[in-house]
Formats: sequence, structure tokens, C-alpha cells
Amino acid sequence: MHAIVVSEPGGPEVLQWIEQPDPAPGPGQVLLDVAATAVNRADLLQRRGLYPPPPGASEILGLECSGVIAELGEGVSGWNVGDRVCALLVGGGYAEQVVVAATQLLPVPDGMDIAVAASLPEIACTVWSNVVMVAGLSRGDVLLVHGGGGGIGTHAIQVGKALGATVAVTASAGKLDRCRELGADLTVDYRSQDFVTEVKKAYGGANVVLDNMGAAYLSRNIDVLAPDGTLVVIGMQGGTKGELNIGKLLAKRGKVTATGLRGRPDTGKSGKAAIVTAVREHLWPLIEEAKVQPIVHAELPITEAAKAHEMLDSPDTVGKVVLRIDRV
Repeated sequence: MHAIVVSEPGGPEVLQWIEQPDPAPGPGQVLLDVAATAVNRADLLQRRGLYPPPPGASEILGLECSGVIAELGEGVSGWNVGDRVCALLVGGGYAEQVVVAATQLLPVPDGMDIAVAASLPEIACTVWSNVVMVAGLSRGDVLLVHGGGGGIGTHAIQVGKALGATVAVTASAGKLDRCRELGADLTVDYRSQDFVTEVKKAYGGANVVLDNMGAAYLSRNIDVLAPDGTLVVIGMQGGTKGELNIGKLLAKRGKVTATGLRGRPDTGKSGKAAIVTAVREHLWPLIEEAKVQPIVHAELPITEAAKAHEMLDSPDTVGKVVLRIDRV
């Protein structure tokens, strides 16, 4: 098979489409013929040598994909060769074939293009596990989403609205209109406005904050929390070390949690299998009813992975960038 490999840590130019050994499924796994994958910020970090894969995981980039089941490993039930699926991966998506645990498969939603489906697993599992399973977002709550124009942000807006929440977002000025089109009730230009002031003025505070910035926003995220609110940190774009005012947190009975998806075990407590099961049961019907839709900025052939990485880094990109594998 062919795959995109990182020749050495660096810029997008280090990505190369070359021959790699064919994978084979082990017990509980399936082999997929990949139709498409999607670019995530973790891929950009791994390309630069800043986010190594977990021990035993593929060195090939790609945390999600869509495709067709080509082979079943020992003990796999509930799936058949030929099924159209998308999958949450620990790595390996930028390739013609990939092996994945059967517990991390989702069916391609009815009527959805298989390449578009590649944009869903990572954001769906990230948003649902954090906003619903961890933070307990419910009808009538206020959800604040940082980075509303990104893949996770555009998805979180729609999930929040589908669950009956009021949604506020921060984003750059050029992305605010699109956030409003997706359902955001309050949009804040993070360069010229203070989200604490704006959210408090409109709603008194946020019950759930989904944060991709980390240290840079820590203090203000505590300020914007409503009583009994939850701050969920899922990224560190604004740094890794910040100062936490415990007094403010105590006064609000607030909670701060930080979670990652890639390093979770396949099964067991905090495992990916439980998240995928919950996503299929609760979120997939919303997607099939078009209450939550994938937002794809562009589709490119996988041989243009370098261009796709540059595109994801662009301030003009809204939503996901998909890489297709076009077989002759």
C-alpha cells in the first residue's frame, strides 16, 4: 500500500506519498480500504515532531478515516466485509489501508458521501465525550465554545443547539458569520472583544466551556463560568502552564477537567469503545436527521497532503479539510 510518511520533522514539505508495508488485522480488529481521511491539528503537531503517537501506534498520520471493510480479524462480530464505515484511529489514516479496533467503527450515515464521513469521527467523539459525557450539557444551559470556526467548533455549535443549549463562541472576525449560520447565539471576536464581558452581559456566565487554548485562557475561563459550571480543556494552543485561582473556583463550585482522546485505551474505563457507542446511539441520529452536519472546507487528493496542512493553518479555513484517496 501507499501512505503519507513524515521524512523528518518539519513543515508540510516533509510529507511524502510512498510505499509502506500492508497492514493485517489482529483479533478484534478490521482492515479498511480507506476512501478518505481528514486533517486534524494533532497531525500538524506530529509532523513537526511535537506530538508523537502512543507506544505501539502507527507512525503514519491520521486520526480518523472512512472506507470499506476489506477483512475481519478473529472474533469480530456485528460488521461484514463490504460495510461502509468511518473510524476513530490512534494513527494510520493517511494511507490506502488501515487496521482499527472494531469497537471504534461507526457506519457511514445514510445518504452521506463516504469522503465527507471521514471528517466526523474525531470531532464527534471529542465533542460528545467532553460536552455531554464529561460536562453534562443539557437543555437550557449556556455552552461557550472557543475556536468556533474550526472543525471541533463548528461541530460543537450544532451539537449544543440540537441539545437545546444556548451557544456562545469565540472566533476571528471573518468566521463569525458562519458561526451564526450554524446556530451560534452569541459570537465574540477574540481579537477585539472580551469574551468574559460579552458572555456575562448576555447570560450571566457559561455552564460549560469547551476550551482549546489551555493556559492563555485559564483565568478568564474561570471568570466566565456560571455557578456549578464545568471548564473542559481539550487543547493547549495557548500554552501548557497557567495560574489557577482556587478561590474563584471554590466560590463558583466550579470544575476544571482536561481530557485527550488519542491516548485513551480501546476499552474499559475511559475507553474509546464507550465513547463510540454513545456517539452512535445519541449523536448519529442527529446527524442522519441533518440536525448536525459535517462542515468540510475543502476536499483534496491525499497526494496534496502538504497543501491540506497549509490550509488547516490558514485563518480563512472554516471546518475540516478532507483528503481523498482516488483509486484508478
